[in-house]
Amino acid sequence: MSSPPPQSHQRYERIFEAVEAPFAFVDLDAMWANADALLDRAGRKPVRVATKSIRCRALIEEILGRDARFTGLMTYTLPETLWLAESGHTDLLLAYPTADSSALRELALRSAGDPERSPLVMVDCVEHLEAIESVLGADAPPIRVCIDIDASWWALGGRIKVGPKRSPVHTVEQAVALGREIERRPQIELDALMSYEGQIAGVPDRPPGRRLRGAAIRFMQKRSAKELAERRAAIVAAIGEFCELPIVNGGGTGSLETTGAEEAVTEVTAGSGFYAPTLFDHYDRFTPTPAAGFALPIVRKPTPEMATALGGGYVASGPGDPSRVPSPWLPKGLKLDPEEGAGEVQTPLLGPPAADLQVGDRVYMRHAKAGELCERFNFLHLVEGDEIVDVVPTYRGEGKTFL
Repeated sequence: MSSPPPQSHQRYERIFEAVEAPFAFVDLDAMWANADALLDRAGRKPVRVATKSIRCRALIEEILGRDARFTGLMTYTLPETLWLAESGHTDLLLAYPTADSSALRELALRSAGDPERSPLVMVDCVEHLEAIESVLGADAPPIRVCIDIDASWWALGGRIKVGPKRSPVHTVEQAVALGREIERRPQIELDALMSYEGQIAGVPDRPPGRRLRGAAIRFMQKRSAKELAERRAAIVAAIGEFCELPIVNGGGTGSLETTGAEEAVTEVTAGSGFYAPTLFDHYDRFTPTPAAGFALPIVRKPTPEMATALGGGYVASGPGDPSRVPSPWLPKGLKLDPEEGAGEVQTPLLGPPAADLQVGDRVYMRHAKAGELCERFNFLHLVEGDEIVDVVPTYRGEGKTFL
């Protein structure tokens, strides 16, 4: 596995000398190093690519072509799924349930034309099944579905739930009941199970300056991984008694090692690990290389020791805490003003390098989450070595804003 070139303010300034800021970019050398690391961590399991973390069709297709083990896409809305299907993608698994009746009708038409290659949609209750059936004609072929299994860890005898609040299907009995309900409906076909252990995959276990919290997180993750592996295997075995399951999907960027080791799992998912946003900086199990960033121009000097950039308030989704705010990256040593943070139209910057920055200079920032950065920019400048090798549209640049 080759190492990407050193990342520095000087290097990027040379590369982007002729590009007007603000702009977003992806360092392909870093992204491919991250991609190779994802495959290594996944063991022998194929890796499904999470499109919500990429949000750029050109890069999605580049990733799928990088290695045969990057197989299939995990999408995040049904309109996005159908759009990608129109582009020729066939191995599509929608990660979230939908209540979009018009999109379901379009899915039904697509499935009628090629039922074996139609996208899979996520379900976790009878209401989802009824919504699908409501758009189908009497002679329509089955819609393929995937059951979302709750992967959270229920500590203290179930009194505390640790993990994403997703599916109500947690136990073997609940999964079997929904599976049998699907089997009773001739126009719905159960082809997959999915479970996302966000409490492992999305929670850094080495938070800086918080040693005791890190120890508690690692304890939780170890216990949770063991419990989930046993429960997931039991669910797969129980449903396998009456239904063949070609796909059992699990994991995320932060849990590839543990999820990939489970015999019951047929594939794992990764998305954020390609771009390596700041939320993935503090894991004990792996160290990705920052691959995506954005540049802001310095437009004022409030004091000789400060520099203010234009824009920058690209706050990520999730709980409203400092971990969701974009971070100054290059030149190293910059920090946000605690009173203003990253602002809608301006971002004051502090730290020793701020004194050397002048109006017209640029700073490079990193986003807290992966694909959400693409909702702010129409294009990504792709860097390889010491040059820009392409400029490609994001979903937004193609006129698509699915969420």
